Amino acid sequence: MPEVGADARAGRAWLGVAPAMFMVAWGGNHFSPLLLLYRQVEGYSAVQVDLFFAFYVLGLAPGFLLTGPVSDRVGRRPLVVAALVLSVVGSVVLGLGSASPFALCAGRFVSGVSVAVAMVAGTTWVKELSAAAAPGVRARRAALTLTVGFGLGAAVAGGLAQWGPAPTLLPYGVQLVLALLAAVPLARSPETRPAGAIPRHPFREELSLPPQSRARFRRVVVPMAPWVFGAPALAFVVGPALVADRTGSYRIAYAALAAVVTLACGAGVQPFVPRLARLVGGRQAVLGLLLTAVATLLLAVDVQLRSVTLALVAAALLGTAYGICILTGLVETQALADPERLAAPTGVYYSLIYVGFLLPVVLSELTRVAPEPVLLVVVAAVCAGCAVVVARGLRTTHPA
Repeated sequence: MPEVGADARAGRAWLGVAPAMFMVAWGGNHFSPLLLLYRQVEGYSAVQVDLFFAFYVLGLAPGFLLTGPVSDRVGRRPLVVAALVLSVVGSVVLGLGSASPFALCAGRFVSGVSVAVAMVAGTTWVKELSAAAAPGVRARRAALTLTVGFGLGAAVAGGLAQWGPAPTLLPYGVQLVLALLAAVPLARSPETRPAGAIPRHPFREELSLPPQSRARFRRVVVPMAPWVFGAPALAFVVGPALVADRTGSYRIAYAALAAVVTLACGAGVQPFVPRLARLVGGRQAVLGLLLTAVATLLLAVDVQLRSVTLALVAAALLGTAYGICILTGLVETQALADPERLAAPTGVYYSLIYVGFLLPVVLSELTRVAPEPVLLVVVAAVCAGCAVVVARGLRTTHPA
């Protein structure tokens, strides 16, 4: 009986890490529905709002690429603890500095670093603490934790900003308190990678996959990766902007609703991805990309219709595509990686998927040279082209 109890505790050990990952994800996305609030209250321009977003991505990039090798060397716990601390610092800076563009850029940069560190080290830690589970289950635990955190962060922040007191301050205060509570189970979680457990290698080598895995990664994961977060970025940013004149004083609440619909569909589909993979013969990534293309075409139509309902339908499709693709890419990457150097390739994968978050910024700049409907049709065509590339990659490479 004691051994059974020990096995049960070991099987649940990942639950100690999940709250910290959840709250860091919350802190990374609760800013999204507040963008419209800052434009209304502080008078920031669209260019400044894009700049806040860009600083978040700037924080993500080094976090993704550096966290993996560092985590493989020093362990998972120090990095996830650092991510939670940085998340709290970012929220404090954002909450107190809403009137300062410099403070918002700095806060978003710190938030980006915290999210990157938690995603890489936390995902790897959860996988290692779930060693008894099937590979798809291990990846799904981490992906669902992050997805629900992103979604609830946006939902709560949007609701508080629309109807609560101190709308530029209270959302950050709530996240700060909950993040401190998440530190308690985190402190009790067992370390899976003691410091110095593996020898050091050149940085570039640590980021690389084994030679036999690289073709599969290049031809299947890379063409799909930018669309993982490109899909929710279209749902969070482009969709609400298209119908802003219809939502009126409820713009912030609608932006939060779009985020919730997107991420709820993304979370809801993930448990069914293995079954979906069997139904489509392992081509679920292709299906996810085609859903993204279809939803983007709906947004192109909505440029003329300005339909609140159609924008939400597109958000649901984009969220479903996100859920399929993020889990598929994570399972593929972790299966292709060297088990002794799992965190570094995970960081590379996450850095590739976050490129998609720049899509609304690129579209905003390109509207100077082409109408928005045309740009969205082009985006849908490029996405469909990536689906063809991935389908070919699945045929011409072998899974891990």
